[in-house]
Amino acid sequence: MQSTKQSRVRYLILFMLFLVTTINYADRATISIAGSSIQKELGIDAVSLGYIFSAFGWAYVLGQIPGGWLLDRFGSKKVYAAGIFLWSVFTIAQGYVGEFGTGVIVASLFCLRMLVGLAEAPSFPGNARIVAAWFPTKERGTASAVFNSAQYFATVLFAPMMGAIVYHWGWQHVFLVMGGLGIVISVIWMYTIYSPKDHPKINAAEYEYIAQNGALVELDQAGAKKDAGPKWSYIGQLLSNRMMAGIYLGQFCINALTYFFLTWFPVYLVQERGMTILKAGFIASLPAVCGFIGGVLGGIISDWLLRRGNSLSVARKVPIVGGMLLSMSMILCNYVDADWMVVGFMALAFFGKGIGALGWAVMSDTAPKQIAGLSGGLFNMIGNLSSISTPIIIGYIIASTGSFKMALVFVGVNAFVAAFSYLFIVGEIKRIELKGVVDEAPAEKASAPVTH
Repeated sequence: MQSTKQSRVRYLILFMLFLVTTINYADRATISIAGSSIQKELGIDAVSLGYIFSAFGWAYVLGQIPGGWLLDRFGSKKVYAAGIFLWSVFTIAQGYVGEFGTGVIVASLFCLRMLVGLAEAPSFPGNARIVAAWFPTKERGTASAVFNSAQYFATVLFAPMMGAIVYHWGWQHVFLVMGGLGIVISVIWMYTIYSPKDHPKINAAEYEYIAQNGALVELDQAGAKKDAGPKWSYIGQLLSNRMMAGIYLGQFCINALTYFFLTWFPVYLVQERGMTILKAGFIASLPAVCGFIGGVLGGIISDWLLRRGNSLSVARKVPIVGGMLLSMSMILCNYVDADWMVVGFMALAFFGKGIGALGWAVMSDTAPKQIAGLSGGLFNMIGNLSSISTPIIIGYIIASTGSFKMALVFVGVNAFVAAFSYLFIVGEIKRIELKGVVDEAPAEKASAPVTH
């Protein structure tokens, strides 16, 4: 039966992206919540802990281009589901490393964190592909901001819980609980995620609306011709594009803030501010609430500016630049003693970082449609080089200075560079047209699917 009223299946898809990304970031953060207890139990120094924190990033970065190619080759649904299941299994395995000797524990944790990073590699390029396929241009900023804000919601929801688990039962149990939850989510994913053309609950009205307003509805169409492998000439075109160079630099610096909060922030609260891990788990959730609000608000502001007739460049850059400048407020923590003021400045920095974290919306706006997954993988690979460098650099700063003061300055400078990059390097934001490509995809104004 034909329905004239639009279905709202794309919001269910967005909810699943938000849910999975929440689990994704919670699993990344397990090591930071357990970090102080692990460091105390094993007697390792700040530099060693920094390297353990960075292990995720090494594999995550190396897996981006292969992960992006897998998404383009086999589609978002299957590749992403496999990733969720595998990173959950590797998270559970971290809970059993305590059965070995101290030296083996450190090596095992490092290797397992690398495996988690490798399994999570397709996740954000997958998010960007799914948003590009399901959402029209004028809704894409908000949709990208919603799934990206899950990184803060993960802290809000899970940091207190994980802190309590470590406090009452030990650090090992954090990994067991979070990994088990991820396995359950991987099953739900398979029954929820489809391409627009194949989803059993979408109707013709919604399909036509998203297809006619910029959604790449054919991105994962079954039977579409797939490339045999990564096209290195395409990667060369992306790397030589000034706009993309500025976007890559901006994302690298934005992620430096992300990985400070994901790795060293709870340790900062325990070691620099003298809090218990139980209190730190709850305190860490308060700035994250502000980050979550800022993350959603950044997308809403961006799409509002777009609907008001501003260019895509203005609509994306205003929240990014303003948010990054606001994030520099964390440096003020060096000049206050009261815990409530530290929490306040960190909350302000989190809020600004949330508003400015629109890199994935920009990625959906600029990625060539023929290589959306590969382009997202390259973007995420370069951006997440800071997931390697930030924990290690902060570890060396703490070891050499004995405090976190210069570490906060280092993170604040990254926020400034991100704002500078979008203001003076990126230029006009627009979709890249690849040279030497014959577009073999069906026309995007394809007929709507049979109404379900």
